[in-house]
Amino acid sequence: MPDPGNIAPDFTLPRDGGTSVTLSALRPAPVVLFFYPRDDTSGCTKEALAFTALKDAFAESGAEVLGISRDTVEKHQKFRDKHDLGVPLLSDADSDICEQYGVWKQKSMYGKTFWGIERTTFLIDGEGRIARVWPKVKVPGHADEVLDAVRAL
Repeated sequence: MPDPGNIAPDFTLPRDGGTSVTLSALRPAPVVLFFYPRDDTSGCTKEALAFTALKDAFAESGAEVLGISRDTVEKHQKFRDKHDLGVPLLSDADSDICEQYGVWKQKSMYGKTFWGIERTTFLIDGEGRIARVWPKVKVPGHADEVLDAVRAL
């Protein structure tokens, strides 16, 4: 997992709506990357809705907010439309970017071990450096905390 102060790994990923996003092309805007396990699950929906609710506040602070999971663009579009989400959702279907950011982890649930995305958020400053990392995110209040960190940049 990249540490604060490191240059954020650059990427170009497809997004809902059929276009793609290149991280470095968003400079000098700060960028919030929230990695989440799966579309349309309880925690992931709450997280995406929380970032959507604060979309205007992030925009006023000059920040871009992007969600990333391994789900396909088609699943992202259904998820976005079902919940009227207002943040772009990027597809990392082969988990390459998840691995570069260190969020692709071995997890266990009910005695079974599997690989998946550990809910993690990165704040990237306008120079492309990681300003802050929130590993093992707990959803309640998280989007507000990230917004405070963006405002403090």
